[in-house]
Amino acid sequence: MKKIGLYTAIAISMAVTMSANAALIDRGNGMIYDSDQNLTWLQDANYAKTSGYDANGRMDWDAAITWASNLVFGGYDDWRLPGVIDTGASGCNWAYSGTDCGYNVDTASSEMAYMYHVNLGIKSYYNEEGSLDPTGGIFGNGTYGGQGNVGLINNLQSGFYWSGTEYMPSGERAWYFSTGYGYQEIGGKTNSLYAWAVRDGDVVTVPAPGVLVLMALGLVGMSAARRRCRVNVK
Repeated sequence: MKKIGLYTAIAISMAVTMSANAALIDRGNGMIYDSDQNLTWLQDANYAKTSGYDANGRMDWDAAITWASNLVFGGYDDWRLPGVIDTGASGCNWAYSGTDCGYNVDTASSEMAYMYHVNLGIKSYYNEEGSLDPTGGIFGNGTYGGQGNVGLINNLQSGFYWSGTEYMPSGERAWYFSTGYGYQEIGGKTNSLYAWAVRDGDVVTVPAPGVLVLMALGLVGMSAARRRCRVNVK
């Protein structure tokens, strides 16, 4: 019986470790945790439309900022739009890879780019050599437009998403990310783009169903061991 208890404890430990090491973790209630970036994203990438807040989910930059900052979801009211870091010379350092602007950007420059390229494994419309990639985009076939579910994320639009970061030299422009083509750029704030809310940190969670089953088995084993001990004492 001691061995069963030990094996159960090991299994629980392994399950918890595997969950903790995953880049994206489904926390339930429509929230996905990125353990690499320590960010929690809405599972619905077009929740502004799904919730009825906006007819199609596309807004100008000021409206998108207002939507995210006023959003209360899952008991949290500290949602925002994903951020961008201007990693090179001021402005858009357009390239096919490695910069903060263009295709295949440095994922350290953008929370959206990290989600797109690293967590979801989506490729840009053009590869790092500047050649067309027929497997680019959210559908993996080079097509543009529409929406799809990718991994744990629902309603990801093949379009353009605002970041919450202004282009500092100009108060009339802000950074955005193209989920349709896989590039990052700067655009006028009056453009109508999608918005996807994110917040810093994890959320309060309960053990995953698999872990609960293992915990239940462990409790059953412990109960059986106690009964056997009582029988042996008699």
